[in-house]
Amino acid sequence: MSNFLARMKESAKADLKTIVLPEGEDPRTIEAARKIVAEGLAKLVILGDPSEIDVPGATVIDPASSDKRAAYADAFYELRKAKGVTPEQAYEQLADATYFGTMMVKLGDADGLVSGACHSTANTLRPALQILKTAPGTKLVSSFFIMCTPATEYGEEGTLLFADCGLNIDPDADQLSEIAISSAASWKGFMSDEPVVAMLSYSTMGSAKGATAEKVIEATRLAKEKAPELALDGDLQLDAALEASVGKLKAPNSPVPGNANILVFPNLEAGNIGYKLVQRFAKAEAYGPVLQGIAKPVNDLSRGCSADDIVGVVAITAVQAQMA
Repeated sequence: MSNFLARMKESAKADLKTIVLPEGEDPRTIEAARKIVAEGLAKLVILGDPSEIDVPGATVIDPASSDKRAAYADAFYELRKAKGVTPEQAYEQLADATYFGTMMVKLGDADGLVSGACHSTANTLRPALQILKTAPGTKLVSSFFIMCTPATEYGEEGTLLFADCGLNIDPDADQLSEIAISSAASWKGFMSDEPVVAMLSYSTMGSAKGATAEKVIEATRLAKEKAPELALDGDLQLDAALEASVGKLKAPNSPVPGNANILVFPNLEAGNIGYKLVQRFAKAEAYGPVLQGIAKPVNDLSRGCSADDIVGVVAITAVQAQMA
């Protein structure tokens, strides 16, 4: 286990939060829940059939028969009536475990939600955006991976943040600047080093032309304008961002080269390929995608996740809830 995950678990134990797992029908969820309870990482609520879920120490709720379904449906109706939702439709919707769990978070009966082991990202994100909406001052929901590599000379002892590798397909310059700023805030919440953001491209400081490089240059300008206190620069090639010797040659006046701990990719294609390359070739641990920009913590799982992956994401979600 990496130092990062150990730190997340210790933080989670220090101030227990209530986390909802809506996928009580999934065996990996049940295995993870038993580990979470055994390690004392969170107060757990599992949604599903209580007669089929045996996790001592966790609360099991069937949304369809819960005595809170009507109250949650009334609150959901008030949130969505302007969109044409009727009281009857709201009540029907609250039989869905992810909607029920998200309403628990909205109304303070839980602090965060983790889903996606057997549902798509859209199934997790849609209720979160309809019910919780974006955090104050945030324009965009995005995602990141925490990458823990054996290369301790990079980032914080080998740990870096990659964004956005899981959600926004082709962000424009303004959206890319928002991803950078949100990622810096997430880094501050998780790590001890100050954030240093590299806006990545195939170009360094305008050395090559093209639409993508121009987008990254404009995103860098906007991010600096919005958050002038951040150590952030671009456009930067990856080697210039991470290697001080290369950076001195290509970007001698930048504070980022050799110090970057946050890598912001120009689009989802680059980010997704990049994190998977590092995960496979560098034998890195990849934690995510972790969502940022939602008003309260909701995180998505890969449908190929293991029980241990779920445990890790629950610990991260609990720490996010502590930051709220």
